[in-house]
Amino acid sequence: MSRNVLRILTWLGFASPALAFAQEAPRDPAWPAACQLVEIVSARDGAKQKAYFHRSAKPGPQPLVVSLHSWSAGYEQQDALLPQILAADFHYIHPDFRGKNDRPEACGSDLALSDLDEAIDFALKNANVDPAQIHVVGQSGGGYATLLMFQRSRHRLASCAAFVPISDLERWYYESLGRRQKYYRELLAVTRSPDSLRFDGAEARRRSPLFLKTPVARRRDTRLLIAAGVHDGYTGSVPVTHSIAMFNKLVLDFGGKSADQVPADTTLALVTARTLPRLPAARFGDRQLVYEKRFRNLRLVIFEGGHEYVLPAALGLVKQ
Repeated sequence: MSRNVLRILTWLGFASPALAFAQEAPRDPAWPAACQLVEIVSARDGAKQKAYFHRSAKPGPQPLVVSLHSWSAGYEQQDALLPQILAADFHYIHPDFRGKNDRPEACGSDLALSDLDEAIDFALKNANVDPAQIHVVGQSGGGYATLLMFQRSRHRLASCAAFVPISDLERWYYESLGRRQKYYRELLAVTRSPDSLRFDGAEARRRSPLFLKTPVARRRDTRLLIAAGVHDGYTGSVPVTHSIAMFNKLVLDFGGKSADQVPADTTLALVTARTLPRLPAARFGDRQLVYEKRFRNLRLVIFEGGHEYVLPAALGLVKQ
């Protein structure tokens, strides 16, 4: 079908502009045919953001899973959750939101967060989504973006599941610098910092979930899971303290007390010993549960593992 014909159909109301344009976009054959490559034009700057999109074939409104790519990838990254999502036949979108986190336009920018909300808008317009069942999930940089969505999305979200997330970019800059991991150079670029001696910590904090104001009234019914492997930071790139600090901040934001937070001695044991004297009998997916703390709609899980998804538990908040 030619582009002109598609434009005419769109003008007549038989096709949406985003879907009409997307039908001509080349797609990666590694992605299953059930996922369509679409392009969503940003309302903020007109940039075209690609995404892989799956529309459920089930009758009636169905949940939408918004699955977010990791730090060093874009929409084209293969999604480990996709087999589960297709088996359950949920609506699904895997958006780009400015791609890799190595430039100012990406990495928690206003543009990137607007792209994420517009990806949800696209799914709501082009699939029979249950608006009370919108679920955001991500790992590593995707977990970071999931926390940002919890803090800043204008949409009503049923759940957010952030696996091994970064919560404080300023702290992570110095952690990455000390480990000589590439992320410190990318954060220099993101914050437009001239060099490591003049790192713009204020800009890093502005993009960090840990320092954002929590929209408590809007998120009282949004279930949030923050999950981290106890060995991350040793065998992986994001220390477990990022997850603990975010949970502790949100506990206070939601009206909790210091007794509801993770105690400092527990945090120290998790960081140094990477275990606890008495492990709980429960498991998290297919992993040993090392530590768990809950407060209202918030749940923190520390599991036996590193910088990774626990795939059997990743979609546990999505109601069938």
